[in-house]
Amino acid sequence: MSILVAVDLSPASEKVVEAAGRIAKLNGAAVFILHAAEPEPDFVGYDAGPEVVRTQVAEELRREHRDVQALAKKLRDGGIDATALLVRGPTVETTLKEAESLEAELIVLGSHGHGAVYDVLVGSYSAGIIRRSKLPVLVVPIRDS
Repeated sequence: MSILVAVDLSPASEKVVEAAGRIAKLNGAAVFILHAAEPEPDFVGYDAGPEVVRTQVAEELRREHRDVQALAKKLRDGGIDATALLVRGPTVETTLKEAESLEAELIVLGSHGHGAVYDVLVGSYSAGIIRRSKLPVLVVPIRDS
């Protein structure tokens, strides 16, 4: 069995990974911790964007890579087979594509519960996954304290 855990690298991601880790431990499952990084910005008239922007994007990717690796290490330290993945692309599409590619049997993600107005204006990542996934989805509620 394998579990795909989608994280946004907010402080709440640790709670989502811990929940997936408990399920993995009970079922002897492998865990893939996925962070879908922002796609590269498009710049009209530039091949790869201004150098300052490329530098900022590279620094952000390094930080995100380090953070997702740290989440996987915590699970590995607890005896769970865990792999960190950092991919670029639209979050819902990328998550579902990776779940299929990895032959995951469960997707675990968090929901911040911003509310109906936020979801209408911005959209809900968790709702997008639930609507489009062919796999079971576990949503870990995240409440700001």
